[in-house]
Amino acid sequence: MTGLKTVALVLTAGCFGSVLQCQTPPALPKLGGYLQARENYQTRRGLTASLNRARVSVDGTAGGGFSYRILVEYAVPPGGTAASVVSLRDAYIRWIRSAFTVTAGQFKVPFSREFLTSITVLESADRSAVVDAIAPKRDLGLMAEYNWRSAITISVGAFNGEGQNQPTNRDSVVMIAARVTMRPVAYLSLAGNVARSGSDSSRYGIDAQFDYHGATLKVEYLGEHRGMVSRDDHGWFALAGFRVTPRLQLILKNEDLERPSLALFQRNRAVTGGANLDLVPGKIRFIADYVSRKIGDPGQRTGTLITQLQVRF
Repeated sequence: MTGLKTVALVLTAGCFGSVLQCQTPPALPKLGGYLQARENYQTRRGLTASLNRARVSVDGTAGGGFSYRILVEYAVPPGGTAASVVSLRDAYIRWIRSAFTVTAGQFKVPFSREFLTSITVLESADRSAVVDAIAPKRDLGLMAEYNWRSAITISVGAFNGEGQNQPTNRDSVVMIAARVTMRPVAYLSLAGNVARSGSDSSRYGIDAQFDYHGATLKVEYLGEHRGMVSRDDHGWFALAGFRVTPRLQLILKNEDLERPSLALFQRNRAVTGGANLDLVPGKIRFIADYVSRKIGDPGQRTGTLITQLQVRF
């Protein structure tokens, strides 16, 4: 009898209420991430091998609608000339209640469809030059979102404006960013976004995405106005893709970026043609892109062949 009483006490220790009902133990944190091994061949530079990115993320729930995410990344810096570094990308707490979401910590600023899209599912190996140059990236702040029937999503956030892993707001100027996404029909999504940091910088942009029976069309335009500069930095890209088979996608992208804030004739134009092969859908992807890029006006055109193997876990 003593043994039975002990078992009964253990079984009822986590049960509450007038009618005994055991609580479900909290789910264990989920480990994820990916690796990207890359080979580049560029005219006048030759062949270069690199570990483009290696990410490890931890996602979990804490009950009451709260969840969290921590993501650390080893990445090749822009230009690929400096040493690769390990840095904290995401570290935030999120609360969801019905159509409302609140996020606090370090995360992506709600600006630019291409930047908000995970690079693991982008059609091209790299993001467009205009997105890298103009869109604010990750930052420390607080953001609220409202989703109305999956047809309209409104995101508004306040951020330090200093970028990721900068713990203080050095100039005490807050960056306000907002994005509105509309889906009038299932296969079409339209959006607009703005971000303002005091009187120094105002960013703006619009984008659209069309998906229908294996065909994809994405268009995005971004601009930035800086104080004391007469002309805005601005640019655009357009990408078309088509799935020849469920595992093979062909893409073509054209992009153009002008940055008069740096130099009067600072211009970056590129055409990319490529293919994505999903060896194991959702897990293993092989990418082959050829990028023909011209920087400057006039400028010299260079060609780069990018091959990349990506494994997600």
